[in-house]
This record gives sequence, structure tokens and C-alpha cells, in this order.
Amino acid sequence: MPKDESFDITTGADLQEVDNAVNQAVREITGRYDFKSVLAEIEYDRAKGKISIHTADEFHLNAIWDALVSRFVARKVPVVNMKRAALAPAGNDTVRQEITLVQGIDSDMGKKITQFIRDQKYKKVQSQIQGDAVRVSGPNRDDLQTAMQALREQDFGIELNFGNYR
Repeated sequence: MPKDESFDITTGADLQEVDNAVNQAVREITGRYDFKSVLAEIEYDRAKGKISIHTADEFHLNAIWDALVSRFVARKVPVVNMKRAALAPAGNDTVRQEITLVQGIDSDMGKKITQFIRDQKYKKVQSQIQGDAVRVSGPNRDDLQTAMQALREQDFGIELNFGNYR
């Protein structure tokens, strides 16, 4: 009986790098002239995987978001895994926005990925959802590498990481 080859598909960001990027963005914002005497708060809750921005208006909120994105890119944190909530009014004519970090593949996204692999009709390549990851297995490494390449070219709205290749 030949041994099956496999790899895992996961997603997520290094939480320490996210923390470092948020701290750098806070330092940048506090030193900028256009934020002098303007409310600008960035809070990062590592346990919940959320970033909260609270500022005076939408213009300043977008400026804070741009600073965060530049820090995320510099620290190789996937920006596509950041899901911005709708702008919410806060007290005293200020605005607030929540940003959620996607740290795992949920069941709906897992179903999309497994369906995509099935639709490609690779020989004996199977995929199954395992918690917050998807395992792809098959008898031939070439087929798995072809599936991996097809997954890289497809846009699922999150960054896919391939690991545990054996």
C-alpha cells in the first residue's frame, strides 16, 4: 500500500508582529503634526484578536489605517486577514472602528477550499477540514504541487499558508 503525501492549508498572522506593528503605528501617530491635539487611540486586544481605532473623524481614522497598513506590510503581517467593521459613531462626535484578525480557516472558507480542489478534478487528491485547517492528501507529490499552485492563484479573501508538507 503506497503512502499518501499531504500538506496543510492554514491562515493567520504572528500575533507578536501584529503587536509590534501597532506599537510602531502608535509612535508614528503621536509624533505627527496633523494629529496634534486630536483624539487618536489604537488599542490591540491580543486575546480576542481585535484592534480598535477611536479618533475624531473619518479622515483621521483613514490616516491611522494607512499608518497601520504600512507597518503591517513592513512586518510581513497579511493585510488581507484584517477585516474592518463598519464605521461606528462614538460619543462627542468621534468615530470608532473595530478590526478583526482572521487567525484560522472557518468552516465556510474550508468548504470553499475543499470544493475548489474537488472542482479541479486532480487524480486521487482529497481534501478534508480539520479544525481551523484543511488537509490535502494524495498519492502523487506532483498532483499536490499542482493543487498548491492552483490555490495560490485563486483569491479566497485570506492569505493561505501551506505547511506540514510530507
